[in-house]
Amino acid sequence: MLALAGWVAPAATMIAAIMTAANLGTRVTGWGFVVFSIGAVAWVIVGFGTGQQNLLLSNAFLLIVDVVGVWRWLGRKARYDAGASAAIAGSAATAAPTLFALTKIEGMPVRDRDGEVIATAVDAMAACNGGGISYIVVSEGGVGGVGERLHALGWGEVTMHEDGITTQLSRAKLTGRPELSAGAWPATAAAAGVG
Repeated sequence: MLALAGWVAPAATMIAAIMTAANLGTRVTGWGFVVFSIGAVAWVIVGFGTGQQNLLLSNAFLLIVDVVGVWRWLGRKARYDAGASAAIAGSAATAAPTLFALTKIEGMPVRDRDGEVIATAVDAMAACNGGGISYIVVSEGGVGGVGERLHALGWGEVTMHEDGITTQLSRAKLTGRPELSAGAWPATAAAAGVG
């Protein structure tokens, strides 16, 4: 049992770290915490079997944290996602405007008028007085965030869809826009270079 736990512990921990760090959505993150829990149990067994009290105690604590992660991502957050999905589906079937969940904007592909993916949505900035979206921040270029360039798109320059965002801008026009600093986004759409 100890030998098996010695293999399961690091493997589960590494797999879970990849699953949660990849930020592939609520379900994958939640299952990442399940795998983290399996790893923590295996580390507890290793700690107990080898007399390493610090390993045992730290992973017993991490097991509690992992269980909270499972509840948050596969319980609470999954219910919120289901509620948002129901609103989206219901709005598409009625005369009301079709809705989308703002929490889903991160990672949405941004396509040009020909359907080519030219960027990925990073976030949306909304005005406190009225709640309208001022601009969205998109990332283009680079790999895994390294070498990426951030740009702003005005709300009037995009059309939202359940599966992505479209803009009339070409890739060349987007890359020609002023770059946003990763750590200091503009306070207004006008300051971001969009109107």
